[in-house]
Amino acid sequence: MDRDWRITGDLNQFLTHAGDFLRSRPALHTVTLTVTDSLRRRGLHIHGKGDPVFGVLERDGAVRAAFFRTPPGRLMLTPLTAEEATALAAQLADLGDELPGVMGERDTASAFAEAWARRTGSVLELHARQRLYRLGELTIPEPVPPGRPRVATTKDREQLMHWHAEFAEAVGEGGTRQDSGEWADARIAYGGVTFWETPDGTPVSMAGVTAKVAGQIRVAPVYTPADLRDRGYAGAVTAEVSRVARAAGAEEVLLFTDLANPTSNALYQRIGYRPVEDFAGYDFRSDPGPGPGPGPR
Repeated sequence: MDRDWRITGDLNQFLTHAGDFLRSRPALHTVTLTVTDSLRRRGLHIHGKGDPVFGVLERDGAVRAAFFRTPPGRLMLTPLTAEEATALAAQLADLGDELPGVMGERDTASAFAEAWARRTGSVLELHARQRLYRLGELTIPEPVPPGRPRVATTKDREQLMHWHAEFAEAVGEGGTRQDSGEWADARIAYGGVTFWETPDGTPVSMAGVTAKVAGQIRVAPVYTPADLRDRGYAGAVTAEVSRVARAAGAEEVLLFTDLANPTSNALYQRIGYRPVEDFAGYDFRSDPGPGPGPGPR
């Protein structure tokens, strides 16, 4: 295939070309929409010192697909055919890109990861299997645990930072996570985290939401410390932020779950979330073997 990808470090140029395409399917493109929105509002380096890279695939004057990467994070792809994924892997490898991994719709991520391995000799490791859900009819899980929801404010900054770091470690993102202070400040600015707190005012669980963009809001992250789980806190706070998101006019309320966690998947379905698409994430590492892998290094 010829190389139709337009690759740039200019966020405004990327959004000019890809914005309408991304907004045409806001659920499938939720991560790209929310991350680029936060980069636009808070600066290009909120996820790390490396310069972000963006790409747009155009065919016959129309945008077909897009990608972005905010180092040190993985490449994030919108859905591609296997042929398109293979061509992109070849183009990025020939440019000398050193990717830590890829994340995207399941078949897309798999096709790209396999093509990248063939091209670079990298060893693939399946990092995560996730399912994207969309809220249907909201159902409050019962019994509701004692306590109440409360939106986190500036006085909660240290708590938010601590739980954000714990959550990142728990899901295996400790080495690539956004700075916890930056994350807390950004969420506090728009009321983007809600606690469930006990009657004495002690926070026991949190649920975050992204800012609304293209009519969608995504619930992320949901976190309860290990010693406080199985008491209904996560379900209660997730239901609350879902209710508020819908009341704020979100046309779609979304969330991702880890498919390796049947408890959370069952919980969100009881609340009213319905499956949309499966996603996968792969990590790339150098082949420890004695000889070079196939393709250019």
